[in-house]
Amino acid sequence: MATAFDPYDLGGKPLANRIVMAPMTRSRAYGPGATPTDLMATYYAQRAGAGLIVTEGTQPSVVGQGYPDTPGLHSTEQVEAWRKVTDAVHDEGGVIFAQLMHTGRIGHPILLPDDQLPVGPSAVAPQGQVFTHEGPKDFVTPKELTEAEITRTIDEFATAARNAVAAGFDGVEIHGANGYLVHQFLAPNSNRRTDAWGGSVDGRIRFAVEVATAVAQAIGGEKVGFRISPGNPYNDIAEDDLQETYGALVARLAPLGLAYLHQMEAPGVRDLVLRLRKEWPGTFILNPFTGTDPTGPDELGLVEDGIADLIAYGALYLANPDLPARLAAGGPFNTPDLTTSFGGDHRGYTDYPALG
Repeated sequence: MATAFDPYDLGGKPLANRIVMAPMTRSRAYGPGATPTDLMATYYAQRAGAGLIVTEGTQPSVVGQGYPDTPGLHSTEQVEAWRKVTDAVHDEGGVIFAQLMHTGRIGHPILLPDDQLPVGPSAVAPQGQVFTHEGPKDFVTPKELTEAEITRTIDEFATAARNAVAAGFDGVEIHGANGYLVHQFLAPNSNRRTDAWGGSVDGRIRFAVEVATAVAQAIGGEKVGFRISPGNPYNDIAEDDLQETYGALVARLAPLGLAYLHQMEAPGVRDLVLRLRKEWPGTFILNPFTGTDPTGPDELGLVEDGIADLIAYGALYLANPDLPARLAAGGPFNTPDLTTSFGGDHRGYTDYPALG
C-alpha cells in the first residue's frame, strides 16, 4: 500500500514523495516588469522537500494580471528571473511547475497598462473588490473577448508554457479554478455567450480544452497539469451542473496525456471527487476540503485509501518550509502570520524556522 512519503513517478519525472505544495499567491514579484526576486528563489528553495512545488499564479500575458506584484512569464526578463528560482529549487533536489493563471475579469484597470479593462468571456461584472496599492477597488465590468482575442489568449498560454520550460521549470499547471479566466468560461453565470464558446456544456468547456491542447502541443502533455475547483464560489462563480460540466471536461482532457489533474475540493463534492478520480486515466492530485482547518496529517491517509495519488497542502506551507518532515513527525507546526500573506519582505515569508 502506497503512502504519501513514498516516491512517485510523474510523467517520467521522479518525485521524492507524494506531498504537493499548492499554488499560493504571495505578491512579492518586486523586480522590474513583474519579475521574480532573489527572495522568491529563497522561499521556493526552502520548500524543495515537497515532492512537487506548484508556484503562485503567474500571468501568461500583461492583461492576465489581476493582483499587484504577481509574476509573469511573457517577457525575456521574466524568463531570466525565473531561472534563479528554478535553479535554486533544483539545487535542493526539488521539482517545480509554474502555474499559469490568467485572472480574466478579476482585476482592475489600475493594475493594467493604460487603464485597460480586464477581459472575460462575457461583459458581466463580478461582485466584490480587488486589492490594489491604492486600497480595495470594486470590480468593473470586463471587456468581452472577441473570437480573435480568445484565439490570441490561447496562443499566449502556449507561449507562456514554452517560456516556462526555457526558464527551467519541470512543467506547468493550467489554472482552471477559483473563478479566474478558464473557470469563468466554465461557469454559466460568468459565461453568457451564445456562440461556440458558451451556452451548452460543450461550448463552455471549449476554452479550457483548447488551452490545454495548445499547451500540451507546445511542451508535451507529460509536462502539463490542470487544476479545477468544481463548486467553488470564490470570485462570484455559480455552477449548478457540476457532474455534467466536469464529467465532460475530464473526458475531453483525458486523451491529451496530461501529467495530472489537480482538484481543489469544495464543500459537498466528495462524490464528484471520487467520480473524477475513477474516470481520470493519469495522476490525480487532491487539495482536500477540511472545513475551517488547514489540510493536515490526517489527510495523508487519502493516498493510502487510493482516493488520490498526491495530496496538495496550501496553508501549512506558508509557515512550514519543511512540511513533509513535520507531517512525518506529526508536528509541531508553525502558525502562519496571515498579515504577511500578500506583499511585504522576508518577514512571514522566508523567516519561518525548520525543525531542529
